[in-house]
Amino acid sequence: MAETKREIERKYEATTGSGVPDLTRVPDVATVVDDGVVELDATYHDTPDLRLAADSITLRRRTGGSDEGWHLKFPVAAGVRDEIRAPLSDALPPDLAALLRSRVRGAEVVPVVRLRSARDVRRLLDADGGLLAELSVDTVRARRLPGGPRASWTEIEVEAADDADPGILDAVEKRLRKAGVRPAHAPSKLARALAETAPDDHGHGPDDRPAAPPPAAPGTAGAAVLAYVRKQAEAIVALDPAVRRDLPDAVHQLRVACRRLRSALKTYRSVLDRRATDPLGAELKWLAGELGVARDQEVLAARLRALLDDVPRPLRRGPVKARLRIWDTARTKAARRRAVAALDSDRHLALLARLDALLADPPLRKAASRDAAKVLARAVREDRARLAARVDRALSLAPGHERDLALHEARKAAKRARYAADAARPTLGKSAKKLSKRVKKVQSLLGEHQDGVVARATLRDLAAQAHAAGETAFTWGLLYGREEAAADAAERALPEVWAEAASR
Repeated sequence: MAETKREIERKYEATTGSGVPDLTRVPDVATVVDDGVVELDATYHDTPDLRLAADSITLRRRTGGSDEGWHLKFPVAAGVRDEIRAPLSDALPPDLAALLRSRVRGAEVVPVVRLRSARDVRRLLDADGGLLAELSVDTVRARRLPGGPRASWTEIEVEAADDADPGILDAVEKRLRKAGVRPAHAPSKLARALAETAPDDHGHGPDDRPAAPPPAAPGTAGAAVLAYVRKQAEAIVALDPAVRRDLPDAVHQLRVACRRLRSALKTYRSVLDRRATDPLGAELKWLAGELGVARDQEVLAARLRALLDDVPRPLRRGPVKARLRIWDTARTKAARRRAVAALDSDRHLALLARLDALLADPPLRKAASRDAAKVLARAVREDRARLAARVDRALSLAPGHERDLALHEARKAAKRARYAADAARPTLGKSAKKLSKRVKKVQSLLGEHQDGVVARATLRDLAAQAHAAGETAFTWGLLYGREEAAADAAERALPEVWAEAASR
């Protein structure tokens, strides 16, 4: 993967008479070093309909400066972006192209704007000569491509150094404001260039395009359900590059978005025709399953490591940590390859296209035009009743394999009931929030039980592998016993936890 840099910066308007003040008066800034002017030439790429710009993503090929090459920027928070860099080349590097796949799909990526900047750079140093931030005055000349309108402006950009306290930006901004410098209206050079060079017959950039009329009237069940469906669909698109970048919790969050969406399509089938949504739900189940291998391995490995760390050293017999590490490494690599292969597949692109089609022309049923509160409340109650039936069945069974399976089914019902309540929260308010919170306790307890069931099966396998290699299986057996006791405790706690959730 290409190099990644966290960029924390702020931009300001450089108007006539608003020069850069004496920055040595900023707290902690001892010296300001003028590095002179460098010429930068950047060509920004996007789809013809500006899909990347619509999501505040920038892709450029830049020459000049110390970091020339390809730069792909993803927004993280206001003023914070992750910049992924690749070496200079004529064509878009495959690593960066993969990160754009969920948004670009099959569309062509073409040059849309060229920015040539004269950058006057000043380094802000502390008393020890350490870099706190860089301030640059950029004189920008923009041109819409190919051969479109031009624009020019001057702006001030302040970027915190990699190891510096981001608070330095607040201190610099205070000094700039006193000198009459004000924050820029546009969040980026690209956004300003697109706005100021927009052809007269195409509006004023991606953020000003007229919104499509809503497919369902406000306040109706259709509007409420579609808003939730759209939110999860957008999460699936946005989390695709996060999984590819192997960001923390990305696989889990993408899998949750798939499950939430699939659950909503089931719960609210009185609103959306299941003849259209059931095939889509099957594809969401497939994607969640492909991602689940990586997520399940992550959870299981963390659980086994924690169990092993809790065992007193005298009871750790044989190379148990080394065996666990080898087992985890091989399975984690295979699981990650499987997750990325799913995202690279045509089947995944087809799923995204079907989500777009569903939102563009939703298969609304008669209930979609009814009052949202009544329709959603009824659907949530039905999911809660399903959960009650599954918990009651599980508790009626004797401990053993059949009960384990029934508890797992109850866990899935708890998750669906919780997701249903979460989807209804904007409509039902506190009542849905409280139900979600209560059901989450049941889900967590049942999840802990299921994790223990899976862990015991793995511990049996590890014990068998150790025995076959001539190692003692004592420690693996000890962990198995502890997991068995934990599962028993969870089963004994379930009636009380469920009674509390079901009593209101």
